Amino acid sequence: MAFQLSPGVSISEVDLTTVVPSVATTVGGIAGNFEWGPLEEITIITDELQLVDKFGKPGSTNYETFFTAANFLSYGSDLRVVRAAASDARNASANGGVLVKNSSAYANSAPAGSYILVAKYAGTLGNNLKISMADSATYDSWPWKDIFDAKPNTSFYASSKNRSNDEIHIVVIDERGNFGSANTVIEKFAHVSKAKDAKGEDGSSIYYADVLNNKSKYIWFAGHPTANVVNTANNWGTATNLGTGAYESINASANIVLIGGTGGTTVNVTTAYTQFKSPDAVDVSLLMAGAPNESEYATVITSLLSIASSRKDCLVLFSPKKSDVVDKFGTEQATISNSVTSITDSNYGVMDCNWKYQYDRYNDRYVWTPLNGDIAGLCVYTDLVRDPWFSPAGINRGVIKNVVKLAWNPTQAERDLLYKASINPVVSFAGEGTILYGDKTYTKKPTALNRINVRRLFIVLEKAIARAARSTLFEFNDEFTRAAFVNLVEPYLRDVQGRRGIYEYRVVCDTTNNTPEVIDRNEFVGDIYIKPSRSVNFIQLNFVAVRSGVAFEEIVGRF
Repeated sequence: MAFQLSPGVSISEVDLTTVVPSVATTVGGIAGNFEWGPLEEITIITDELQLVDKFGKPGSTNYETFFTAANFLSYGSDLRVVRAAASDARNASANGGVLVKNSSAYANSAPAGSYILVAKYAGTLGNNLKISMADSATYDSWPWKDIFDAKPNTSFYASSKNRSNDEIHIVVIDERGNFGSANTVIEKFAHVSKAKDAKGEDGSSIYYADVLNNKSKYIWFAGHPTANVVNTANNWGTATNLGTGAYESINASANIVLIGGTGGTTVNVTTAYTQFKSPDAVDVSLLMAGAPNESEYATVITSLLSIASSRKDCLVLFSPKKSDVVDKFGTEQATISNSVTSITDSNYGVMDCNWKYQYDRYNDRYVWTPLNGDIAGLCVYTDLVRDPWFSPAGINRGVIKNVVKLAWNPTQAERDLLYKASINPVVSFAGEGTILYGDKTYTKKPTALNRINVRRLFIVLEKAIARAARSTLFEFNDEFTRAAFVNLVEPYLRDVQGRRGIYEYRVVCDTTNNTPEVIDRNEFVGDIYIKPSRSVNFIQLNFVAVRSGVAFEEIVGRF
């Protein structure tokens, strides 16, 4: 009990209800080249429609990355996407290109002055966006007045402050048709205000700069459109209490066309993937390599494996180079093996052997795409129908979607060589579909961790138990705390055992491993011994023909 200085009753609570938490095992992550969207910033995507809305449709230079992400989303619904940046990427603006990577970059250093309005994201899709504004002076002759219900005039807020003529209507027009049909309005903002402090009836800002920054999917505010405003708009953006009378009118329709946008020449995928480096900052379990530039292939894969090995809570899934498997006509296995000789073994990596041909409905064409998005998707599907410690391979859980054809269909002899090199075959079988036909991690060491299901089992156990163990921090290293730790972990392991994840386990946390020396160093040791379940990789079926008069008991076990 707590110490008391005088007689009384003291009440305290001891919470012994801590449990091992569930942890995410189906979160995918990918970085690469996209035509739209924030640069070098993690964005959560839940389906393909949202992927298109946030990062644009697949183009001629990025369809491999796009479809890797889209293919993953056909199996799961939790993807973290990072758009890689190029050093010469630029956002379109009213006065040429300027770089604004993402919302954080805008908040820290918004472009100002002659830029006026800036495309939300870097890339050519921002070119030829047109922003048009009208107030009460120009509304009647404005081409887009028919899509609004009423004429802009004076807001209730400005009127209450004895100010007038603060309202404007704004439209964003897609002149080129990058986001839909050409010359159509893709956004409109009605009855926004020139007054910096203007508020709507719900108390939110209706200042047009705030509205554009907070609600527009296409535009950042950077300055007032002085070229078409009387007296250079010197009272636009001022608070209502800093002047009197009317806000200045637009003397002609304010039309601003954005130019100078570019995605850049060479995107830096390695830098983009560093967004996934910290397990405390982002929870991810399946990192997809997509289709790195072939000249940087080994560098990107090695960097990803380094991230996974450092995090110790995710897998890296990667495919061979496109040039190693498409139109190779019999040399695929040897070419793949030669290409990955510089990539160091890692049981946090998973490599497949193929690319697939699939339909691109956005451009009415067929394209080759890598399979690592699908293999990550099969892990998600396995989690949904079973558990992470089940193998994602085989006809029960390893059927790959949306395949017109494979780049190559390895024979048994080729599959043997691939598997020996820790590369998982993907094969099309007549009547059964296209199947992941191996479940090795990218290591040649003969350990239990050279299988996907075992590696993922340990990721789940380590991640979950480590989180639960945080409740032990700053407690005393005594018999009570050690018993509490054992009682915390053992029920969780029993549950995993009951769900076929492990054969046996033992938790040791007592004076044998928490010696006086360990205690004096303010350390706490819990040893957890696991016998993981193994997936069947090889089946031997023996069919023995016997004579009619022979009893089976005489021959069973002799072959």
